[in-house]
Amino acid sequence: MLEETSLLVLFLILFFLLLFSAFFSSSETALMSLNRYRLRHLEQEGHRGAVIASQLLNRPDRLIGLILLGNNFVNILASAIATVIGIKLLGENGIVAATFALTLIVLLFAEVTPKTLAALHPERVAFPASYILKPMLFVLYPLVWFTNGITNRMVRLFGVSPEDAATSAINTEELRVALMEAGSLIPTRHKDMLMSILDLEKVTVNDAMVPRNEIEGLDINAPFQEIVKQLSHCGHTRLPVYEDSMDNIVGILHLRKALHLITQDNLNPETLNSIIKDAYFVPESTPLNTQLINFQRNRRRTGLVVDEYGDLLGLITLEDIFREIVGEFTADTIDDDKDIHPQSDGSYLINGTANIREINRNNDWSLPTEGPKTINGLVIEYLESIPDPGVSIRMDDYVIEVVQTADNAIKTVRIHHILEQHQNEEETES
Repeated sequence: MLEETSLLVLFLILFFLLLFSAFFSSSETALMSLNRYRLRHLEQEGHRGAVIASQLLNRPDRLIGLILLGNNFVNILASAIATVIGIKLLGENGIVAATFALTLIVLLFAEVTPKTLAALHPERVAFPASYILKPMLFVLYPLVWFTNGITNRMVRLFGVSPEDAATSAINTEELRVALMEAGSLIPTRHKDMLMSILDLEKVTVNDAMVPRNEIEGLDINAPFQEIVKQLSHCGHTRLPVYEDSMDNIVGILHLRKALHLITQDNLNPETLNSIIKDAYFVPESTPLNTQLINFQRNRRRTGLVVDEYGDLLGLITLEDIFREIVGEFTADTIDDDKDIHPQSDGSYLINGTANIREINRNNDWSLPTEGPKTINGLVIEYLESIPDPGVSIRMDDYVIEVVQTADNAIKTVRIHHILEQHQNEEETES
């Protein structure tokens, strides 16, 4: 039959077969290259092409079976027709010529080119193709079911089930990579906040708390006039209340309730005790994401951090957790931070009690945070002794000079960020 067909008709049939081959090749690449999360978003918005493509991808074994069935059929038929054309034009030598020519044509125009276009613009190819592939799957389903029945039994020998394709959940690290690769699609500020939320599970309340020596509390046994004076000039909304020392915590006082009693001239020891709320204690190893949920569950905003022996270590607030997510709430964090003092030579004078995480956040540095929480602890751990003023150490790109020590602790250090200073010098020279 093919021998009696004219060359023009054979070339036309071969041309359309190559178009079908290119369609199947590009459809496979495009559908497999789709961003599954963007696909779900478009599907929820009612995009018809996305809905059909998602239905096809729910069973990739059937989709691949359909595409390969069609692709192999048209390629084999194209090979037969090319052979007939070769024999008609060149005789028996035309078989070899047709084989080489068709291989090159299929490779360039039915494989590499359409697959490259589909990989670069998967949605433009996949969504229109899904309108054709779905009815084809319905028509050819018996044949696809037969071939998939055999292949599925074969893949099960390797411990793989086609139903496993429905599970596409990603873990935290994969989500972190997806955020980093989002580029300009997500504003940098929003991306930083999302990354900080993911990091909450790695940070404990011990990393973000206000240390015990910096807690401002109210001694309930102090003279009442001193209590009233402290309440009138306090800059916090909640104060821990203790008896004689921080080791004897009584509870938490909401300053607004106390000021309300002061304005009504109704503040006395009895009414003061009546508005003190029971203290809420938090283990030091609690991750911040867990503590955020605990604050919400217990309707609290302030917790007292304790160690395994029940000794008070510090204070954690809801605002401290929010600060880990969004950063400082002030416009100029360095100028407002009493612990960090920038110098004219590019260095920073920093109090020894300054929290390393706060320093890293404010200055965009990367000082080690795995061990000690303060600069004082970091330097002492590194030197394994309490240094004298003038001693300097280098940690990666940071030179830390001890400026002042007192009471067996480092009071002030000067930190030079070498890489940052070199960059500033290059900018000045240019």
